[in-house]
Amino acid sequence: MSVLDKRGADPRRPLPVKSPADSPASAVDGAKTAPERARSSRRGLPLVLNAVSVALGIAVWWALASAGFKLPTPPEVVSRAGTLIGDGTLGDDVLASLTRVLIGFALGTAAAVPIGFLMGWYGILRGLIEPWIQFFRTIPPLAIIPLAVVVMGIDETPKIFVIFLAAFLACVISTFQGVVNVDRTLIDAARVLGAGDATIFARVVVPASTPFILVGMRVGLGSAWATLVAAELIAAQQGLGYRMQNAQLYYDLPTIFVGLISIGILGLLMDRVLLLAERGLTGWQERR
Repeated sequence: MSVLDKRGADPRRPLPVKSPADSPASAVDGAKTAPERARSSRRGLPLVLNAVSVALGIAVWWALASAGFKLPTPPEVVSRAGTLIGDGTLGDDVLASLTRVLIGFALGTAAAVPIGFLMGWYGILRGLIEPWIQFFRTIPPLAIIPLAVVVMGIDETPKIFVIFLAAFLACVISTFQGVVNVDRTLIDAARVLGAGDATIFARVVVPASTPFILVGMRVGLGSAWATLVAAELIAAQQGLGYRMQNAQLYYDLPTIFVGLISIGILGLLMDRVLLLAERGLTGWQERR
């Protein structure tokens, strides 16, 4: 018997005591918690960076205003925002603008998604529809405003129509590209397994096109807000764009800044909602 064997057989020698951290289960738990901590830190980092970016932006704005540029200072804008909130003006304008954007964006997306699918799935329809889509894409929605006023009047219809057009043209192209870029191997594999066109469309084409659709919706949302100000110049009596245009006549820079910041915040919040929807619907995608 070797020396090691004798030591192991010696009953008077105490056995080594293993700590709980030395157990395999503890090692697995430690391996699990390290990536979780890393993911948690990665999720918190963008929020910190966003806060730092906002603070730096406000600091640069304040410095430019203090240096003599024709800009209102942040306290002046905050004071004017408090006044507009207090008398209900800002709330009414936000509600009016948000209603127009939501209606126009919803109608534009609802029309763009099925038309984009049809263009991507059926070659005949693509040949018939695509020239008109490309034609209207070269015409800014703002250039349609005079025609919309003449044809539709000066009520809410022309305002919503130009917003609808901006959202529609951005989303339909993205949806179309999503359908035509579906991996042909997936479609062929589904056919080999006996799937029909309806099943392939619902189980292969739609999921594969969803990321493109959501990106198109985000672009369309930005286009809708960009078109809003001009759309509210059409005989509007309320709205952020109308309020900014009216403030321009009196050289009321704080009110203009309140309108700009309000539009930016509303657009950012709506974009974040779409981003959350994108992450929920496309969880199978690899992300960096």
